Amino acid sequence: MSTTSANSYWKANIKLVLSLLCVWFLISFVCGILLVDVLDNIRIKGFKLGFWIAQQGSILTFIALILIYIRAMDKLDSQYKQAASNDVQNTEGEAK
Repeated sequence: MSTTSANSYWKANIKLVLSLLCVWFLISFVCGILLVDVLDNIRIKGFKLGFWIAQQGSILTFIALILIYIRAMDKLDSQYKQAASNDVQNTEGEAK
């Protein structure tokens, strides 16, 4: 993998991680702590929404984000492996 390809892979990885951490922060901290009183006015099957997000919603969101990260990284890895193999083929062709 070339240096530019490695740098773009790293930037894509960091962008993905930061975006997923932002979603987790919004669900667990903002909705689970800061907006809990506002969300408690909404009830789903008798449970206050703010309480539910603080107790189960943030955990389920975390698990979903892990699965999203796995899938996205598999896609990113295969994308950059294909680009790396193309780079190797191009350099081998030039060497001949």
